[in-house]
Amino acid sequence: MNISKTTLVAITGAIAVGALLIWRATSPSGPTTDHIVDVTVPELSAQAAYGEDLFKENCAACHGENAGGTEQGPPLIHRIYEPNHHGDQAFLIAATQGARAHHWQFGNMPPVAGITTRQIQDIVAYVREVQKANGVF
Repeated sequence: MNISKTTLVAITGAIAVGALLIWRATSPSGPTTDHIVDVTVPELSAQAAYGEDLFKENCAACHGENAGGTEQGPPLIHRIYEPNHHGDQAFLIAATQGARAHHWQFGNMPPVAGITTRQIQDIVAYVREVQKANGVF
């Protein structure tokens, strides 16, 4: 079998990229090292201001003041939670049904007891406005 130099370089590159991705996924210095972020809160719309109050009551214990993260939970003001990756529906599902750990090493997120769909929409409005003010959008 005759393999061209270009094919060999491509295969070697693909193996190197795969090894890097596996290393990052299993390394303790992966995404969890940047789990608390500084957050700037903009002037909020009325819906987002109401969502901010609801966030403080229902989410801040784990996700931190202004969604900047804590030792108990990840920041929501992070590129992982931008709308292209975690749409608004993902927040609704996580809050009502819980979420399996998949980006961070905090364990599974339990459902938020007693929260309504309307309240989650207001919280998401708050998170999205803060994300946008911090370059995550």
